[in-house]
This record gives sequence, C-alpha cells and structure tokens, in this order.
Amino acid sequence: MDILCLESLSASEPSVRRNTVTTRVTLRHLDGHEVFFDLKIRYEDKADPKHIEAYRMAMAMPLLNYGLFAEEIRLDFPVSEADRDLLDDLLDTFSRDIFVNKLVRRRTGHLIEKYLPEEDEANPGNAGPRAIIKTKGIVPDRLLPGAAMENKCGVLSSGGKEALTTYSMLKETGADVHPIYVNESGGHWRTALTAYRWHLGNEPNTYRVWTNVDRFYLFMLDNLRIVRKNHRRIPGDTYPIRLCIFPVYLFQLLPVFLDRGIGNLLIGSEFDDPRGDWTYAGIKHYFGIYDQHQDFDKRMEKWYACRIKGMRQWSALRPVSGLVVERILTSRYPEAAKHQRSCHSCRFEEEKIVPCGRCSKCLGVMLFLRANGVDPRIMGYGKSDVDEFPERLEATKLRLDPDEYELSRFLARLGGAPRPHAEGIHIHPETSDPGLIPERYRAGILRIIGEYARGVWTLEGDMWAERI
Repeated sequence: MDILCLESLSASEPSVRRNTVTTRVTLRHLDGHEVFFDLKIRYEDKADPKHIEAYRMAMAMPLLNYGLFAEEIRLDFPVSEADRDLLDDLLDTFSRDIFVNKLVRRRTGHLIEKYLPEEDEANPGNAGPRAIIKTKGIVPDRLLPGAAMENKCGVLSSGGKEALTTYSMLKETGADVHPIYVNESGGHWRTALTAYRWHLGNEPNTYRVWTNVDRFYLFMLDNLRIVRKNHRRIPGDTYPIRLCIFPVYLFQLLPVFLDRGIGNLLIGSEFDDPRGDWTYAGIKHYFGIYDQHQDFDKRMEKWYACRIKGMRQWSALRPVSGLVVERILTSRYPEAAKHQRSCHSCRFEEEKIVPCGRCSKCLGVMLFLRANGVDPRIMGYGKSDVDEFPERLEATKLRLDPDEYELSRFLARLGGAPRPHAEGIHIHPETSDPGLIPERYRAGILRIIGEYARGVWTLEGDMWAERI
C-alpha cells in the first residue's frame, strides 16, 4: 500500500470581503513543490466578520477527506477546544470510511490499482488518518454570536425527495421553515435548480449560498498521484474519494442559521438498516454514510452544546425507507413532488431541467414511483424512460437496502419479494430513534408518517418484528 501523496494541506485564515469568504488552500507535494486553490463561499447578503469562527470550520471541513494521503493538515488560525475535538473525531471517522469504502472495496475506476491496499493490508492501523491536524492554537470555547429559536427550522435542501418531504411536513405542522440551498459551482446545481426556483417563488424564507467546493474536490483529484490522470473523463455515479460532504454544507450555512435565529438544522436522512457487520477486518465504518447517520447528528449536538446554545440537528425521516418517503411526498404533497429531481446528469430541455432516466439515482426514484403507483412523468421522465425502465433496472446495481429493494420490486410487479418491515416505522435506539425529534414537532411528524407507513417495527435479534 502506497497512498501517501502530500507532505501537507494547509488552509489560510479566511478573508471576509463584502459577501464572500475566501481561504487559500496550499498543497505541498512530496517533492516540495506547492500548488494553490482559493476556496470560496458567497452569501446573498453581507458576510459578517463576527462569524469568523464558523467560517474557519467551514474551510477546514473539506480537508478532512484527505487525512489518509498527507502527513499534516495545517490550519493557519486558532480553533476552540470543542472545534478541535470535532475536527479530530471527523478526521478519524472519515479516514476509516474512505479506507474501507473507497480504497479496499474499489468503488470506482478512478484510482490506480497498484497504489491501493491489498486485502491483507486492511487493518485498523492502516485505516486511521496519517495526517496530524496542526492549528495556530487552541482557545476556550465560547458561544457563537446569534440565536437558536426552537420554532424555526432550516432544511438543507437539494431538490431531492427527502428535503422536499421534510419541508412540506414541517410546514403542515406549523413550523417556521427555511429551505436553504448550497449552490455548488458545477453541474450539481442543475439537480437542485427546479426545486429552488419553486421555493423562491413560493417561500419567502428561501436562501442560497454559493461555493466552489466541488471544484476544490476536482483540484484535489488532479493532485493525488493515486488517481488516474484522465479521471475527469471516467464516468461514475459515486465519488472516487470524498465522504465528508454534509459537514461542509453545514458549517457554510451556520452563519445564516445564527443570523436568522434558526434553532433546528434538518438533513433529510432516511432509514438505513443497522443489520449486518458494520466493521470490515476489524475496522468500524459507516458504509460511506456517516454524515447521514444518527451518530453524526448526536456528535454535532455535542458540539452545539459548547458553541450554539439551543441548536438541534435531526431528521424527520430516519424511521422510514425511501420508498415510504416517496409515497408521502407524491401522495400528500403532489405540488412539491413535481419539482423533485434526483439524478446524476440532469440536463436542460429548453427552459426545463429533466433527469437522464439512466443513472442509479434515476432508476431508484423510478422504482419507488412505480412501486407506489405513480407516473414517473410527473418528475420530468420521458416516455422512453418509462418504457425502458425494466431493462435499465436489470442492468444496473442500485445502492439500496436489500429489503427495501426487494419490496419495491415486488410492489412494482418486477419480481422481488415481500419484505413488509421496509414500508414500516422502524424503532431502533442506535440508528432510528424518533425520540430524538424535538417534542415540539414529534407528534405531528409521526402522525403524518403513520398514515403512509405500514406498522411499527423493532429489531429482535436479527429480525424485524411488528409491534402488536
């Protein structure tokens, strides 16, 4: 295994000018030469220097994807005690997940095989981060400037079913809801644009932050010697390296939350079956979904307790599968459902943005729609997409929980098998605990979900059992 690529990655003190925050990221290669990237965040209103501590954390987050490949991660600014603890924890967690799910399991063809670990090199020692985080100092924790009110909810919005369903349920329960988008500088924004335009025309609380972090990730791939030089031309529907995604968005958006007094941060994370071995060769990992796991919410709430009084982070959808989320959205909120786009390669057709109908994201959505008896054309899929769906599905491996996949195929009359728990409400303290939904919202959300789910299920041994 020979995956060391850099002496160091360093992030400068963020500069705040008008509505833009900029940090210079410097990569020092093993031969000593340096390359640079200016990482930027642009807000709709003025960027306020009072939020410098949040900006610092936002700029540090993307670097946590590369702890396996460098000797040092240098932050040319101080951080608080709680900040440092969080950075160390996330670096360790994401390094282990990247090692298992990107390097050992070889998820893409973007990496050069000769550098990657062999099976006998998959062990906890190799999976931990090589890089040490160095900062300009550690300062005492203090509360960040701003407020966190329990009646205000900010939904990290992307145009997918989870964010649209979360927004719609919260509006129905009477919450003051703010759909907040991160506009990456590349093609990913096409996926969110349809929902963003709808929200912009119908929801005064809609907000957007622009960032070039997606270009930074490509810059990093250009500068890691274990990555193929032609990586930009290799198709793929998963990322070659990075897994630290939502923490980047979260810290970019925290200044907006603080200024607006938003006290609830919602990520649309749905159910993931906890069964199976969440270790690989003794390495604990999260199958690449740590920042969608309940453990991430709980870890962030530990940080909030030191830095933002009253802030909560949770998911309204964690007890139910994507199949049920799509059912709620299309059945109860059909106007919102029309604006869902979940596709790796959305494209413009005149003024409309349409999904490709072929990628794994599209096929998963179409499977859920067909299983729920919904015409996929409401989301922009064409007649050929609908007609050719069964053949495309057979030729593509979807990254869905096996029982959810089997039940969806069964309901769609495409084979499969009945797995009744997959359309139920799952109660599991470690992965889907409805008690973590704040009491103010819990009854209303569970009432809505209960109208579309089928029973309440708990794990008994290795089997899901329905509560009688």
